[in-house]
Formats: sequence, C-alpha cells, structure tokens
Amino acid sequence: MTNKKIGIKKQLPNNFLAERMILNCLIFNSEIIELTVETLPTKAFYFKNHEQIYKAIIFMQRYRLSIDIFSLTTFLQENALLQEIGGITVLIELTNEIPNLLDLEEYIRVVKDKFLRRSLIKFGYKTINISYITNISLEKTLEQLENELLNLTTQTKKVLVPNSAELLNEVFLNLKNQFLKPSLPGLPSGFSELDLLTQGFQKSELIVLAGRPSMGKTALSLNIALNALKISKLPVLFFSLEMAKQQIMYRILATETNISQTRLKTGQLYKNDWIKFNKTIKFLSKLPFFIDDSPNISIQEIRSKIKQVLIEQNQVGLIIIDYLQLIKNINVNSQNRVQELSSITRSLKNLAREFNLPIIALSQLSRNVENRVDQKPILSDLRESGSIEQDSDLVLLIYGNKTNPSNKYSDPIIELIIAKQRNGPTGKIYLNFDKDSNKFVEGIEVMDKNN
Repeated sequence: MTNKKIGIKKQLPNNFLAERMILNCLIFNSEIIELTVETLPTKAFYFKNHEQIYKAIIFMQRYRLSIDIFSLTTFLQENALLQEIGGITVLIELTNEIPNLLDLEEYIRVVKDKFLRRSLIKFGYKTINISYITNISLEKTLEQLENELLNLTTQTKKVLVPNSAELLNEVFLNLKNQFLKPSLPGLPSGFSELDLLTQGFQKSELIVLAGRPSMGKTALSLNIALNALKISKLPVLFFSLEMAKQQIMYRILATETNISQTRLKTGQLYKNDWIKFNKTIKFLSKLPFFIDDSPNISIQEIRSKIKQVLIEQNQVGLIIIDYLQLIKNINVNSQNRVQELSSITRSLKNLAREFNLPIIALSQLSRNVENRVDQKPILSDLRESGSIEQDSDLVLLIYGNKTNPSNKYSDPIIELIIAKQRNGPTGKIYLNFDKDSNKFVEGIEVMDKNN
C-alpha cells in the first residue's frame, strides 16, 4: 500500500444557515433540546464552532442550567471556549432574528442529510484505502465495511415511538380489515391445520423447524416454501448450507412432478413424464424462488444477500435457513458452542425484526431423544437448547415414528408438534410423507405412485 492515503480535497456537503437556525431555535426554546439531541448527533454540525456551541447547550441542559444568550455566553467564557467559537460576535449573530420553531424539523432534516452524505463520502474513501491493506483477510474487511454501511443505512430511518392511541388505531384497522376480508394474518404454510393453529407465519418471527437426521426437515421446508410462493406470490430466499443447489432443485422437481428423485437423476422418464416435467419447469421458472448454497455462511452474509433480493424484488415473503448449526459466527472468539449458538439465534431474531419477515431456521435435535423409551421429541431435545428455545417465537418438532396402516405403500405419518408458540396455542398435526417425491400431504392419505 502506498504511504500516502487518498485524501478529500473538495469541501464536504454542509448547510451553514440550517446549522445556525437550529442553534437559534435551541437558545430561544430549551424545551426542544432533548428532542433535537435524539435526532441529531453533535458531529452532524459541519462547522466546528457550531458543534462546540451545540455541545455547550447539551451540557447545560443535562445539568439543568438555564439557557439563553447571556447564560450561554457566560458558560463558554468560563470554560475558555468563547474565543474558540469565534467570540461573542458569533453568538449575537445567532440571535439576530426570532426563529420559526415550525421549521425546526426541516432544519434538522437538512443538517442530518448533509452529515450522512459526508459520512458516505468518507466511507467511500475508507473503502479505497482499506482495500490496499493486504494483511487483513478480505472477509474481515468486507464485514467491517458492511457493518459501517449498515449503521449509515440505519441512521436514515426515522424511528418514532408510537403512543397508545396510535397502536390502538392500528389494531382497530387490522381487525376491521380481517372482518371485511377474512384471511390469514401471516404467510400461509399451505397446510390448513398448521395454519389454523399458527394463523400463518407472522412477520418478524423466528420459526425453528427441528428434527433428527433424515426426518424430512429439508423436504418439509421446501414444501412450505413452494406453498407460500404459490399462494402469496412473494419471493422466498432459501439458504442451503449443507446441500448443493442442484440437489435442492431435484427435490423441488420431484415434489412438483411426483416423479421419484432416482428416476429424475438417472433420466428414466417416460413420455408422460416428459410432458409433466416440461410443464413443471415452465411453472417453476416464473416463481421468485432464490437458492443460495454458500457453505459456512455468516449472519452478515445472510443479511447482505437478503438486501440484494430486496433491492431486486422490492419485497421478500420468507427466509429459510438449512440449517442453524452450520451458520458461521465470526464475531464470537474463544467461546463454547452454546454461547456461539446463542449469538447466532439472537442475530437471526434481530434479522427477522429488521426486515419484518418470518425466518424459518432448521435445527438438529440431540441424540438424547433416541435414548428414551418414548422417543417423541420435546423442547429440551434441541441441540444447545437454551438459546434456540428462548429466541424462537415458534418451534415445530418433527416426529416420524409412525406408519399408515391404511396405506399399502407404508409411507410414514409425520407428527408435526407445535412445541412452542409465543403468541398462540401448542398442538400437533399429522402429515403423510412420501420420501421418493419429498412430498408432504395433509391428513392420512394414499399417494399416487403410479408415475
């Protein structure tokens, strides 16, 4: 890397008048200081003397000192800051006119806009400079830059704390809409009994789908993804940390065509199969289904890829991660697996809230379940259970130790247990599972295997 860093030569974005008008408003009405401080950091002021005056006003407010032109001048003088801000002339100029408090919000918006633009420019130069440093791994460099950009993005969002009247009005409107047009408040799974108990997968919820290996976790999650896509038409993003995307596609094709994976992979298709296959390909090609099979993916990378799909599609209906224990956590060092997983599950819950959408995370169950006489899984069978159980809003456990006596093909009956639901009842439903086509059917039914 060259020793001379790339510098910023042009004057950065600023608005002298807007900064001055904010200070003017604060001097004339100290009651608005707290509200202004919540919105505008001290570094938002481009001119150093304005920043110093703003800091002084905040300090005086914090210690309940009266604030006017006289007390502010005295405070600055006693703390050897008066000359630093340009003398008493600057303060007099600030108060030459009576401010219009109705315009304060617009002044703040302008100053914050310029501040964020300056921050973005500096971020750009930092990106260039840090890219020359080759003794830091590219992964850490990208993660650092992504976090800084995320912080900038977060600052552009205006978050207001709603009062009870606003919340009640929102509840009333939701109830009214449900009364006029009855529908699931959440994203449908495509299984009516499950949707009846859960009212669909709710926005900002973390849903955990857990089971022992080969119980059909991936297959069920793909069935849910396809059902949600067909019903809601909203994009679905599937993260496959264990299986390649080609394998995922074979499973999806088997589910949609009812042709076994074996015959699909070996090309043993009959004439009718080809007709069904081509029709399915055309249909699936139109669905906004995104599959990422990056191994050892981190939470930061998941967030980044969700944003990419959001930018392209404008919205996302559902995120599915297969599976939880394979997510890489690059922020936790020298900690045990329980602490590491706690950080991951907490981050996934935060992602669900940040993007306001449901996230389904698949999870392994511990071997303890196989050592019991009753092998029906319970919440404590979740591997590294504490954090998963605590952070999740909905926990679905797959139990497949049953067969259908009325089914001559002996397809297993899967018991899907709702072991936890933060905002609803627990319970269970039964699904018939055909391993050849990776298809789940509601109730106890005989599947057509004459393909």
